Amino acid sequence: MTESYVIIGDGIAGSSAAETLREEAPDAEVTVITDEGEALYNRILIKEFAKGKLPEAPISIHDESWYDERDIDLRLNTHVKNIDPDAHEITTHEEETLAYDKLLVATGGTPTQLPVDNSDAEGIHHFWTFQDARRIRESADAGESAVIVGAGLLGIDLAAICGAQGVSAKYLMRGNAWWRYALSEEGAEIMHEAMRDVGVEPVFDSGVDHFEVDDDGHITGAVDPNGDHYDCDWAGVAIGLNFNTEILQGTDVKQDDGVVVDQYMQSSVDDIYAAGDLTRFYDTLLGEYAQNGSWGSAREQGSIAGYNMVHGEEKEFRWVSSYSITHFDFPFLSFGHPTIGDEEAERKYSDTEWRRIAFKDGKVVGGVLIGDLSAQSALKKLMREERVVADQAEVLLEKQIDLDDLAATQEQ
Repeated sequence: MTESYVIIGDGIAGSSAAETLREEAPDAEVTVITDEGEALYNRILIKEFAKGKLPEAPISIHDESWYDERDIDLRLNTHVKNIDPDAHEITTHEEETLAYDKLLVATGGTPTQLPVDNSDAEGIHHFWTFQDARRIRESADAGESAVIVGAGLLGIDLAAICGAQGVSAKYLMRGNAWWRYALSEEGAEIMHEAMRDVGVEPVFDSGVDHFEVDDDGHITGAVDPNGDHYDCDWAGVAIGLNFNTEILQGTDVKQDDGVVVDQYMQSSVDDIYAAGDLTRFYDTLLGEYAQNGSWGSAREQGSIAGYNMVHGEEKEFRWVSSYSITHFDFPFLSFGHPTIGDEEAERKYSDTEWRRIAFKDGKVVGGVLIGDLSAQSALKKLMREERVVADQAEVLLEKQIDLDDLAATQEQ
């Protein structure tokens, strides 16, 4: 009988899985279901669209003909109501039942809403989908002032959109630095200065107590827990994701702040796999479970899942992720898991050059590079090789890293 594979989600994880499935199983039935109204697009580039730097066309990756050419059944605007692992069936919102031999859940997440008054007011935007980007661009074109909330990698995208569109913004942060779990104050200050240069002012030890609205329900300002008031024409909120796992309710798929999968992307239930943002995967480099929401990581997870859905437990997910920011006059890159570790080493080289390396059990597990990215290849190599090098941090903080300078006895 012809094998049947169903993928829920058409982000980069789901699409990569579909492509791999078609390559590995040319005669199989492959169905991709998404609740969005458009096929795969580049989530990395939607920020450039919102900044007014790109038209819509380059952002789309696959149109519907891409699926047709590969005999992949794409179902847009379709919601999955129920999964029945025993019957190997799913049910859509239109009460259609689809059978599967193997199922991939790649539904990603939904931006978390601030738990404060008026957080659903008109003019308050989250930044996740292409449609979000369109709305933000409209607000940035029309408004002169904004408030940004969320001191992380998505929040700084919103700040950069304001800078590019000439919108004066206050960036409200709960702590004393942007992305304070990965950067020291010294490293973060480089980013703060870059924000100020484009008209975005970081406000530390702040946040949002509530939003204020006019009689039409449109945001007019934000009040922080200190009682300080910030007028704005619109606001951008990026404080994390709630994973879209509702469809797994009633199944025995194990969850722990995401769907738990092994290194093969297999969940705790036979024939159900997961990939992308919502996974809590076994990281063979760390030797423990971890999460990572980068584009490259999701793409690789989807490909690994697709291969293993056909061939069984043959390929492991073993990946050093990276995330780059190109909003300012200097580059920024994080890799691995920069927010974990039991020790760190860092150095500032100039007003726009800084490096921080995180170690766990003596091994490189992540880091952040600002201004000069030339060290990334060497540091990623050390992470992949799981070498114990924390005691040689000075070598790794040299402007140009020469791995030959590391003691050979540290290899594992």
